[in-house]
Amino acid sequence: MSVTAAMVKELRQATDAPMMDCKKALVECDADMQKATEWLKERGIAQSAKKADRVAAEGLVGFKLANDFSQATIVEINSETDFVAQNEGFQNLVLKTTEEVYTTSPADVESLKATSFGSYFSETVAKIGEKIDIRRFATLKADDETVALNGYIHSNNRIAVIVLAKCDSKKTAQGMIPVLKNVAMHASAMKPTTLSYKDFDADFVEAETIGRIESIKKENEELTRLKKPLKNIPQYISMCQLTDAVLAQAEADIKETLKAQGKPEKIWDKIIPGSLARFIEDNTTLDKELALLDQTYVLDDKMTVAQAVEAEAKKLGGSAEIVDFVRFEVGEGIEKKVDDFASEVAAQMS
Repeated sequence: MSVTAAMVKELRQATDAPMMDCKKALVECDADMQKATEWLKERGIAQSAKKADRVAAEGLVGFKLANDFSQATIVEINSETDFVAQNEGFQNLVLKTTEEVYTTSPADVESLKATSFGSYFSETVAKIGEKIDIRRFATLKADDETVALNGYIHSNNRIAVIVLAKCDSKKTAQGMIPVLKNVAMHASAMKPTTLSYKDFDADFVEAETIGRIESIKKENEELTRLKKPLKNIPQYISMCQLTDAVLAQAEADIKETLKAQGKPEKIWDKIIPGSLARFIEDNTTLDKELALLDQTYVLDDKMTVAQAVEAEAKKLGGSAEIVDFVRFEVGEGIEKKVDDFASEVAAQMS
């Protein structure tokens, strides 16, 4: 009996084993599904299926950067416990997986698992004896002489960042490499989730605006009770909301305030730019939290990251702009299961 793609898929779903191993098992067992399942179990390849309902939220990130800064790869591999993440076997698995991704550039996790490396990965996981997942990976390349690239992995091996910048020349690109490491370190600490405020989804910004305003109102209720200064409640939270009409109205409001204060009109032009900048500052809090280019740069709090990169490039006699970045932190976004040991024991005894 011939082995079909549908049979391989069925066996993979039943055992959670890599596709190549499923196909090999079916060939070895003359397309007998039950025997193929046993064949995989005997070799420890199907053991991970028993662990499928566990949550793997610990682990490590792997990081590899080319000596000539032409390419960088980061990989996140999750384990169930931090104890296993400190195991030498697990650490070697992370190193080898990172090297494989760096060298072969697979399209996605499934593509990687479908290769012979997927079999090696599964066999290694079976020996370690805990649920281990390749969660994600990314590679950025400086495939042009005017592109600069660098990255950073934190000392705990749980956070890694790659940053890519487009420059005006090869000379500028070479000079910006150390700067990009500083930006990567900034991103490691400040946790941006997107490159620019321009990337935000409109529905997300609207929901965040409502939520943040309500949160500040509740804080102010408590501050009122404590007789402490109240927090300013912004009208907006992102530059994408500050249209020309909004900024024009803000300027008009500033003029009205100056008029009410009795400030001479001849000095308004010296006051308005600073007041308008303050308005923008107060109404772009989302950008400063989540958008890398719009965050206040940790090495110079008078500039945003975008402004700092522009200033450093100018020192080199050129121009540069960050066009991409990747930041991985182990377990971010994974909902960890909270075990209730007493309930678990009671359930087993009943």
